Amino acid sequence: MTEHHSSMPTKDGLGRSRLSTFLGAIAFYTCIPLPSHWRLKFHGIAAWAPLIGLLIGGLLGLADAGLQRLGMPILVRSALIVVAWIGITGGLHLDGAMDSADGLAVLDPSRRLEVMADSRTGAFGAMVVVAIVLLKTVALDSLETDRWIYLMAAAGWGRWGQLVAIARYPYLKLEGKGALHKVAIQSVWQALPSLLMLLGFSGMVVGLHPQQWVEAIGMAISGCAIAVLTAAWFNHKLGGHTGDTYGAVVEWTETLLLCVLTMAS
Repeated sequence: MTEHHSSMPTKDGLGRSRLSTFLGAIAFYTCIPLPSHWRLKFHGIAAWAPLIGLLIGGLLGLADAGLQRLGMPILVRSALIVVAWIGITGGLHLDGAMDSADGLAVLDPSRRLEVMADSRTGAFGAMVVVAIVLLKTVALDSLETDRWIYLMAAAGWGRWGQLVAIARYPYLKLEGKGALHKVAIQSVWQALPSLLMLLGFSGMVVGLHPQQWVEAIGMAISGCAIAVLTAAWFNHKLGGHTGDTYGAVVEWTETLLLCVLTMAS
């Protein structure tokens, strides 16, 4: 009898592939050093972005708790956390927010992508980076307790907004960093697992603080709404998205969600 060798991937093979993609997401979205011999896969890393956001928020929360134990005032602590936030991502998303601002400031829509591709930072890009850093800092300064929850929520929902933008809207350039995401993420259904994960995070918050269930539900609704609307706004302005606007969606969703959360703290 002839042996039949299945071409279907094994569970071990799928597990290794997913791990390689997860490690690729860490390498792409953060500056966390990974051993050079680890196998990294970058196809489909955007699906892991919301989880990477939760991890980034968790690391920032740990750093914040450490600074609090050292007796650092909350405003200084907040500013340092925002700087660390930029550092841990290598300024990847903030750079996109700056370039997007410069492009959208151009009155002629046909020149916007050209201006966004220019590596030089214009006046509007500079103003946007100041606004984002300032708003994040003052918002964190107003969030005195359970700051790790807010940091994780903001970073998680920000990257879920990016995933929605990738899946739902056309990509406007033939190549670039964002092109690899669009090839792998074609359906909004691919954003569903991470949506459930983020809703589960709010459920965990309810479990930890049952008396704050209204705030936890509000956090989930606000995060989802801001992420979707921010992605839709950039699509409305440009007729699609680029790698720069993917970053802008992350930054503005994080910033606006932190500002909204100050009203419930």
